[in-house]
Amino acid sequence: MKTKALYIAAVLGMVLGFSSCNLDTFPSDELNSDLLLQDAKGAEYIMDGCYAVLKDEVDFLGYASGNCYVRHYFQLSEFPADNICLSAHTTDPLYEATAYMMTDGLKNVGTLWMVAYKVIYMTNTVIETLDPTKAENNQLLGEAYFMRALMHLHMVTLYAQPYSFGRDNLGVPLRITTSSEGIKRNPVGEVYDQIVADLRKAADLMGKSRVPGNAGYPCKEAALGVLSRVYLYMEDYDKCIATVDEALNGASADSKLEPQATFPNYFANAKTSKETLFCVAHETTDDRGQSSIGSMYLKDGIGWGEIYPSDPLMYLYERHPEDVRMRFILPQYSGKTGKKVYVTVPASEGNPETPHIKYVTNLIDNAGEYSFKGSDGNTYPIEKRMVNGEAKADPAGPYFEYHTNYMGEDCLVRINNDVTLRTGYTIPMIFISKFSYQDGNPMLSSPVFCRWGEVILNRAEAYARSGHDAEALADVNVIRTRAGIPNYSVGDLQGYENVIDVVMDERRLELAWEGHRHFDMCRNKLKMDRRYAGAQPYKIVDPTTEPHIIYPIPNNEWTVSGIQQNPGY
Repeated sequence: MKTKALYIAAVLGMVLGFSSCNLDTFPSDELNSDLLLQDAKGAEYIMDGCYAVLKDEVDFLGYASGNCYVRHYFQLSEFPADNICLSAHTTDPLYEATAYMMTDGLKNVGTLWMVAYKVIYMTNTVIETLDPTKAENNQLLGEAYFMRALMHLHMVTLYAQPYSFGRDNLGVPLRITTSSEGIKRNPVGEVYDQIVADLRKAADLMGKSRVPGNAGYPCKEAALGVLSRVYLYMEDYDKCIATVDEALNGASADSKLEPQATFPNYFANAKTSKETLFCVAHETTDDRGQSSIGSMYLKDGIGWGEIYPSDPLMYLYERHPEDVRMRFILPQYSGKTGKKVYVTVPASEGNPETPHIKYVTNLIDNAGEYSFKGSDGNTYPIEKRMVNGEAKADPAGPYFEYHTNYMGEDCLVRINNDVTLRTGYTIPMIFISKFSYQDGNPMLSSPVFCRWGEVILNRAEAYARSGHDAEALADVNVIRTRAGIPNYSVGDLQGYENVIDVVMDERRLELAWEGHRHFDMCRNKLKMDRRYAGAQPYKIVDPTTEPHIIYPIPNNEWTVSGIQQNPGY
């Protein structure tokens, strides 16, 4: 490989050295056509390497422990949104993503970029080498196009403005050859167009998974599933709907979902579930312990357990306590009884490290009129405030939040009427199990990049935004029926003002912590209200004015290759 002063060029050639990639049969640090032609299994080795690289710990600037693509992706795509509460400041670089304090020297920001472009280089090697006229090469070629598209999608959604902000905005480098010439930031529209072309090609080439029963290998439906997301992000709703229809191929939407009875164990068994379209397949030997994704959400013997559900999200779930999705939420009870109120208190000058804390006190219940006594001795009334529509007597209707005016601020209040929760850093401790318990291991899972639950909701949103309310609700109801909660109808939105709000809340409930909420809010230019407990900033985030809704181009990239840095960094 010729030496070039280009960061991407430098990392693209370094596709070896990963113990689980099965690529060490090649003596060179560059995978070229000649080497592939010498080994009939070369292309298969490379594609297997693409999947392994996503979960391998890699060295970046001397940092390796827990430094893997899949961990960083699910943190960087989820933590800036409003579904999580970070219980305390942490030295892990995930803190900067959660607090909108990202810099171009962060290890997670640089590692994600580096590994994605390694995978893209590997896929380009396969695409340039395999003979497209031979039918036996179709599956591997399809996998290569799929992975090239997926990595470009991750890059353009993390490091560039949403497509809905404009096609001509700076995107990311589009790499569709192994050549290192002409590295530049292509416009967002160009990157999306190539992603669409690659996914379409992948769907045309692939059939069923190369390894039946293992969703760690993509298939035709996986390509179409991701393509439906891309069309949704591009606001091409007709094509989104048509793509989901094509993926279903005449089957009913509910037939693709994990049944209600087994859904509580879905994420522990995602690798083999019929609902999973593509995941990063992990084996027992891939257990990362405290460096796993699940370790931040759960403390079961070994994890950190420092990420909890946000208060607004919990209010939304608690509208229907029978919702089977509540099984992924694990409140940690103290065993003490009594009514308590938890008030989100803005940070004080004496507490600069934590933007806000939970003030915990006894609840005063005067025939349903709630109040509490503050540390200053004053009594503060609690207001019951409707969310989504007009108040109804029907408890299955829109949900309530409790608020109070405390310290001159409108503060969110959480009332616990039954059992006092244990607290972590003064915040009620509620664990999340979506990244846990594969093979019984609390820190092991096969994280899901695309599943049928998302795809059905992609079509629901596309229907809703194109004025087909009944069809949108039909898709939403498939998800709600599986969750075991009441359905909607056009004549009864249960307090919601429009079907779009119904769909967006259902996406929030169904896809929580799976890396969708931040993108959903930003692409739709919706504000994220983060005025709740935790170490994240106590503020409303407006994606149209907040420059850090996207990540900086890594320092090791822009300072060497000369590509333009994102505004605000």
